[in-house]
Amino acid sequence: MINRMILGGYEMIFPGDISKMPYLTHGKSRAINAENRTGEKGKGGMAASPLGPSRKGSPCLNNIQPGQEEFLADIEGPGVIQHIWITVDSKTSEGDCFVLRDLIMRMYWDGEENPSVEVPLGDFFCCGFGQECIVNSAIITVVPSRGLNSYFAMPFHKHARITIENQHKNPIPAFFYQIDYCLYDSLPEDTSYFHAQWRRQAITEIGKDYVILDNVKGSGHYVGTYLGLLLRCTFMCINKHVERYSFSLLHSSVMIAA
Repeated sequence: MINRMILGGYEMIFPGDISKMPYLTHGKSRAINAENRTGEKGKGGMAASPLGPSRKGSPCLNNIQPGQEEFLADIEGPGVIQHIWITVDSKTSEGDCFVLRDLIMRMYWDGEENPSVEVPLGDFFCCGFGQECIVNSAIITVVPSRGLNSYFAMPFHKHARITIENQHKNPIPAFFYQIDYCLYDSLPEDTSYFHAQWRRQAITEIGKDYVILDNVKGSGHYVGTYLGLLLRCTFMCINKHVERYSFSLLHSSVMIAA
């Protein structure tokens, strides 16, 4: 995937295709982590650790309490987020194993009040039902031990803000992440924003369509959908005959640029 645009008489290329690596992007690369959540130049990896100064003494967000919302990134633009990496334990105890479903990620572009992205963390990275999966694609990659990676291009003209809310019953001991992006002098006026939404239906109905995406207006590109299906069957014995009653639970995450 490669995005091209003309700025100030030259062509700017958003990375995404390794064959375009020799071409300059004319952007200033930045990285955000738990220690440097605004991407300030030269401020990452400054905290001391037992290994000494500037040895990643603050590598993660610690003890995110139930109901607490933390901001992961607060960036002044114009810019384009190019990569997000996150890792977190999928359970806080043997019985509390839905951390990936209980953490809600939200993204806001250019000062908007309602988020353009509001999706459970696991579902955004194609890991439904709170279960970790291995995903290998050009845009979403999940490696063993919950290395969650997104390579969606997420542009913003003035400001970008990303948050994570803990709706889990227990504190989250450690939340590791990094957000890589580039800053530019300006972006074209018709640059599209990234959007994602999540929905589910507890019990599907025979003959009735499951709605994946609705009430979307304007111009944009439909990027894709992650769809998860859980089939459960219940068996009942009636007059010595076994009858099977089944239902399914559906959930979906939709990614669009509009």
